[in-house]
Amino acid sequence: MLAYSAILNETFGWLWMGVGVLSGAALGLRFHRDRFLGGYASWPRRLLRLGHIAFFGLGILNVLFACSLPRIDLAPPWPAIASFALIAGAVLMPTCCALAAWRRKFVPLFAAPVLSVATAITITWIGLLIHALQQTGASP
Repeated sequence: MLAYSAILNETFGWLWMGVGVLSGAALGLRFHRDRFLGGYASWPRRLLRLGHIAFFGLGILNVLFACSLPRIDLAPPWPAIASFALIAGAVLMPTCCALAAWRRKFVPLFAAPVLSVATAITITWIGLLIHALQQTGASP
């Protein structure tokens, strides 16, 4: 399970950064037009930019998780929960950005990716902290 999760998050992370490049290219086709998506400071354009950056940020976070996984000193199912929560958050964040750019009524949906990523980060941090304490001789 450990190797599977690492490979899954690493592969997904690199894929997600590639999707970030493609989404940036798509948005960039008309960025030179002042009124594109309502102008630079408009709600839709800001949210779509946020979604574009989320592809990169959460893709990188998935790759970092894969690198950290061997040192996450937690028993199953915690590493798997963190793994899948991180992927879920990465999928949900740009989706919520696009939906909220389209209709503001979807803003409350941001709770789902935020809680998902926060859960993954918390589990990862606890597992790494336990590992660090064990390496230094302190007990968790």
